[in-house]
This record gives sequence, structure tokens and C-alpha cells, in this order.
Amino acid sequence: MHNQQMNQPGQHQQPIMQQPPHIITTKDFAYINDMLSWNLLATKKAHFFATQCQDPQLKQALNACGQMHQRHYEKLLFHLQEKQHSNTLMQ
Repeated sequence: MHNQQMNQPGQHQQPIMQQPPHIITTKDFAYINDMLSWNLLATKKAHFFATQCQDPQLKQALNACGQMHQRHYEKLLFHLQEKQHSNTLMQ
């Protein structure tokens, strides 16, 4: 029933942002920090389990999962560093 509620017509989904916002609030920063932590942990866990795995297909899937989380981590970090650099230039 929960899935039915999510897919009802008339509900509007928020559009996906193509670029990060110009201003990051304290709440946004805390959430981004959490996302960095989650992605780093997921990267480490996927790598650890891939090293413990004997099944080559599962090992490959775990490595791909870890690489995806690492890319997400690096993209978030890049946006934060870019934001810090642009704020430094504005001051």
C-alpha cells in the first residue's frame, strides 16, 4: 500500500538540480557530511567483502559497488572544494 501512495497521480516530484546551489546552509552541510561518511563507509565495506569473497561474479559486483560509492564520495568532495574555492575568491 505504501508503494501505491508513492505512485499516485497528482503528486509532484521535486526536480533534480543540475548544479549545486550557490549557498550551502548549515543543515545542507550536515547532510552532505553524512553522505560523505555513508559513501566512504560503503566503499570500505564493499572493498573488504570483495577481498573476502571467493565467487568471482560476486567479487566483481562488490568491487563495482565500491567504485560507485567512491565516485559519489569524490563528486561530493569536489563540489564542496569547489564551493570553498569560490567563497575564498569572493572574500
